[in-house]
Amino acid sequence: MKKILIGTHNIGKFREIGYLVSKKYIKISPLRLKIPSPKETGKSFKGNSILKANFFSRYVSFPVISDDSGLCIKSLNNQPGIYSARLAKKHGSFFKAMTFILKKMKNKKSRKATFVCSLSFKIPQKRIVTVVGKLHGNISKKILGSRGFGYDSIFIPKNETQTFGQMSRRKKNRMDHRYIAFKKLKKKIKIL
Repeated sequence: MKKILIGTHNIGKFREIGYLVSKKYIKISPLRLKIPSPKETGKSFKGNSILKANFFSRYVSFPVISDDSGLCIKSLNNQPGIYSARLAKKHGSFFKAMTFILKKMKNKKSRKATFVCSLSFKIPQKRIVTVVGKLHGNISKKILGSRGFGYDSIFIPKNETQTFGQMSRRKKNRMDHRYIAFKKLKKKIKIL
């Protein structure tokens, strides 16, 4: 069995990426190898995703797949964007961050939002392959559902009536921004 490091300390992301990666890989977490988390100094999802892949690949001799993703809300100048996780940290939890966002959006006409995911794949000593996946939708009026993680409970994908937080994991995993990015990556890297 071949190994792959899924470069994230977020258990939810680890599960979702692990679900997408081929079963011929043993999925390793940086937590298991006690690898720290890099400082996210990139100016974009792509920049942070590349930064993480380079960082984690210094610690292992097998391939690394890393992710940077977040929620961009049109009426909030595409915030929280790359600061999505940091906003949750600042407020103490994703639930509190979602409450904060809903309060800020109370009088906004547009509820349009986009979930963005950049995935980077790196084999040691080789160049990085990076892709970006986007899923458009709307912000719900309240927090709905307790499945998923992050901002899933306030995001309703286009042409859907439920938030990700209300959907089954299987349905969400076959349509979200991570899945869209992964499909792009798979076209470029057949071994995944």
